[in-house]
Order: sequence, then structure tokens, then C-alpha cells
Amino acid sequence: MNETDKKCLDAFPEWLRALASDARDFSKAVASEDTPEAVRRYAAGGLNYLFKSLDLISDGIEELGYLDDAFVLRVAAALALQEAPDGEQAAPEVARLARDAKLIAALLGADYARLETYVKRLRGGAARGRTVDEILGDAGTRGDFLNEVDGWANSYEAPAFARDEKNLVKLRSFLSAQLP
Repeated sequence: MNETDKKCLDAFPEWLRALASDARDFSKAVASEDTPEAVRRYAAGGLNYLFKSLDLISDGIEELGYLDDAFVLRVAAALALQEAPDGEQAAPEVARLARDAKLIAALLGADYARLETYVKRLRGGAARGRTVDEILGDAGTRGDFLNEVDGWANSYEAPAFARDEKNLVKLRSFLSAQLP
């Protein structure tokens, strides 16, 4: 087993346990008018992805459950800070998640660029009838969205993740097949 795989197997169970608090941290960035627009846009897009993911039929990889959601939040955080470096002071929670994107890049190799491209597109996406523009531009929509994030976070239970190299192979394969 290589060093990257070891780091992933150590980190991913924690990322799954922390997904609800990570979503709440992202929602703080969406809620704060003091947070740079790029950070708010990526945070809203990442959270919209989470809801879109929840609404899809199970992908059949139960052990990996929400790991793609954890990846999207971290990649969105890294991209947001690339566009708005001043966002690190305004949204330290986002900066914390952004640091983890390096491990995702090491795991995915060339597919990481595809994931970045996908996450960039989420800024213009929609889920559950709400676009990122509507979330950021309308206080009522934003409030409903933030309440929904909080409600989901309160009910979230982290799925099991076995520290087995086979899960990393499944994850790479799943993402490679799903990414445009």
C-alpha cells in the first residue's frame, strides 16, 4: 500500500463522520454577506450537490456512501480560495476543508482535474428547485436552504467505511466513471 492510500484510509472515515459539521460550516459561508462572493458561490454549489446527491437513487456503493459529497465540499473550498484568497480570513472553516483537497488530488491523479471542472460547474447548477443564484440573491430562499442544510445535518448518520484498499479502488473507479 502506498503512502497516499494509507493517508486516505486514515482520513476518509473522519471525513464521513464530519460531513454534517462540514455542511454546517459551508452554510455559514453562504449565510455571511461578509464572505467573498466566490466563496459563497462555491459553498452554495457544493451544498446543492449534496442535496442533489441525496435525491439520487443509491449508487450501490454503500461503504462509500457520502464520500463523493465530502470530496465535492473540499474541492469547492479549494477552488473558492483560489478565486478569493481573502476568503480564508472571512471563512476559516472553508480554508480548513480546502487543505484536504491535496489528498484528493493525490488519490485521483489525472482525474482530479475532471473533478475540479465538475465542481466549477456546480456554481451554475440547481438542486431541489433552487439555483445558486437564487440562494445567494434571495434572502428567503437562502434562509430555507440554510434551514434544510441544518435539518439534514441534524439527521445525518455517518456510513461505515472499512479501511480496505479495495474501497479506494472502488472509489477511483466510481468517480472515473461518473465524472464528465
